[in-house]
Amino acid sequence: MTLLFRQLFLCSLVSALGLVSILPYSNSANAAVGGCPIPALSRFQRHKVVRGETLESIAQRYNLIPTTIIGMNPALQNGGIAAVGSVLQIPPYNGIVVEVPRGETWRQVAAQYKVRADSLFEVNGCQPDPRIVFVPGVNWSPNGVVTKSPLPSDAGTPNRASLSGYPLAQVATVGLAYGWQINPATGEVFFHSGVDLLAPVGTNVQAIAPGTVAFASDQGSYGKLVIINHSGGLQSRYAQLYSIKVTVGQQVKKGDLLGTVGTSGKPSSTQPHLHFEVRSSSSLGWVAEDPKGYLKK
Repeated sequence: MTLLFRQLFLCSLVSALGLVSILPYSNSANAAVGGCPIPALSRFQRHKVVRGETLESIAQRYNLIPTTIIGMNPALQNGGIAAVGSVLQIPPYNGIVVEVPRGETWRQVAAQYKVRADSLFEVNGCQPDPRIVFVPGVNWSPNGVVTKSPLPSDAGTPNRASLSGYPLAQVATVGLAYGWQINPATGEVFFHSGVDLLAPVGTNVQAIAPGTVAFASDQGSYGKLVIINHSGGLQSRYAQLYSIKVTVGQQVKKGDLLGTVGTSGKPSSTQPHLHFEVRSSSSLGWVAEDPKGYLKK
């Protein structure tokens, strides 16, 4: 089956049957691993076209490009005219729906469509082996060629110099690094979105830079989690905590106490540690980055 035919076939199923009906190999279209976003395939909306609307105005309403909507709605692919009264499938991001061949890994899919593997993994709810996936940041085209979607005009490059520090009083041994790893508890290969810094339970955890507390509570596999939004479109996350010492909306300075090291949630390292992440704002949401370049004591 050619790439073009497969895309048209999948989009036709999306339009005619709905997304839940075309996911026979997944446990649930709404299921996501704890601490991960709801899968993009579960976040599609339906839009009924009213008089006066155009494909361009509908795309603008949902912060998409027209090509994305055309790709998700085969009825539009012979002229791009949205008929009054018709119902369109609207995805949460620019992208395409594709079928993943059995045995193909996240890395291979990401490499084929030239997208970040961690973004692809998280946008699809961190599901280990889905057969139908949403590939973000890729455009459908009538000749079967896939291209990258443009970022919004206001999307800038994060000011990396604005984030630099260390979340513990002393430099710690890395228990588990960022990137694709083997889970020491289960032996499964998975994408580790942060770094595990080994430290005794009760060790103070501090902000690596000034910012605003965006989250401070329990969050799935993260356990007790503190999220701080920083300037320059950057974010730091402190997870698996024993206690939380800040509240949402609080302004913190570099070195301020956020909480203490614990073993809450579902830690991927067997030894007590702080799970620390750095994320950057993008058209796909908060995308995980390697914290190594930001950790400076």
